[in-house]
Amino acid sequence: MTATLIDGKAVAARLRQRLFEQTAALKDAHGLVPGLATVLVGDDPASEVYVRNKNKMAEALGFYSRSHHLPADAREEDVLTLVRALNADPKIHGILVQMPLPPQIREAAVLDALDPAKDVDALTPANAGLLLSGRAQLVSCTPMGVMLLLKEYVGDIAGQEALVIGRSLLFGKPAAQLLLAANATVTMAHSKSRNLPDLCRRADILVAAIGRPEFVQGDWVRQGAVVIDVGINRVQSNDGSSRLVGDVAFAAAAQRARAITPVPGGVGAMTIVCLMRNTLIAAMLAAGLERPEL
Repeated sequence: MTATLIDGKAVAARLRQRLFEQTAALKDAHGLVPGLATVLVGDDPASEVYVRNKNKMAEALGFYSRSHHLPADAREEDVLTLVRALNADPKIHGILVQMPLPPQIREAAVLDALDPAKDVDALTPANAGLLLSGRAQLVSCTPMGVMLLLKEYVGDIAGQEALVIGRSLLFGKPAAQLLLAANATVTMAHSKSRNLPDLCRRADILVAAIGRPEFVQGDWVRQGAVVIDVGINRVQSNDGSSRLVGDVAFAAAAQRARAITPVPGGVGAMTIVCLMRNTLIAAMLAAGLERPEL
């Protein structure tokens, strides 16, 4: 058996087109332009690339895009002052503070200062609580991307056993809540879980987000399971070159799975477009308009 490849790039492209059309219609009908502000502190090369890509997509969709870059030695109060100013700016509907932050800036303090209605990464305690209660309007981007891929390639997952490996605020916890909301039977595992291979072999849907290259072995995958690999790890080859791999040993897992996400080209392709989705939703809610189905 060879698994179907879950094409995140294709799903992301279709969503991007819908966002482009919705943005144009919103401007024509209401004169409303969704606004996204990014905040980058320091000079981490990977973060600079992520922020640049987010701003480029926002502009391509017709959003108003603004980028703020603070030095690595910026004070926490400088970041908080900027966040509060963006909270009050009517042209800005979504605020993204790129993580991680330098050590002198507490991530919790920044998230506490961020207006939950503009929290397009959905990391504030308010948005986490709304997700838990089933009332969230903005949902963490990578978990939402996973759910859109499952909807496209699996359909109804009610009653299926789902295992999420990883319990981070950014992915594991919101992913488990979204899977529960879709009526899956959800187990969360992590680095201290016992008998992890056996837990994996029970899962109809196996979601790996543990941050360890090719950690999940092929024989851990249940025959006919759906494998969602959230990991992105750069590893060195013997010849000195590097390559990107996920948290799942892809080749072996693909021999047992019904469907599997590749790395790259799977879940990662969905993250930025889901950030834009949240920004559009936030703009429409701020204007008192009905939340779009996207």
